[in-house]
Amino acid sequence: MSREGDGPQAVLFACAMNAVRSPMAAAILQHLLGDRVHVVSAGVRAGLTDPFAVAVMDEIGIDISDHEPTSLKDLETDAFDLIITLSPEAHHHGIELTRLVPAEIEYWPTPDATVHLDSASREEVLAAYRDVRDSLFQRIKRRFLPGGGGPTV
Repeated sequence: MSREGDGPQAVLFACAMNAVRSPMAAAILQHLLGDRVHVVSAGVRAGLTDPFAVAVMDEIGIDISDHEPTSLKDLETDAFDLIITLSPEAHHHGIELTRLVPAEIEYWPTPDATVHLDSASREEVLAAYRDVRDSLFQRIKRRFLPGGGGPTV
């Protein structure tokens, strides 16, 4: 956990389905900060574990294969002091949550890599997932690490 004044002590990453963006973001922040912060991810809907997300995170040495998708309604939402939403639908729900709990909210619009699943080759799909992963990694480093603008991975 963070010390008082060091930044948020508990962060929730939320997206539409807790399958790609939010589990990636949570795993990246946990990887960078370890036990200095409590990190959870959830979705408006739970979704299913996404094998492409698991694969691209594995490429950078972060294992999310045991991630169990969770919905926002199944969380103890008062346990977070920062909610970061990654999709418009999640942001709407996040705003509703902040009416009930004293958490800050940030909206980080993040593309949905799954839109490419039906129309692209495996390599094009993986490239879209890598783009999401890398943009989240950069944004998380800038937001949570002092001088965090360095190389992506």
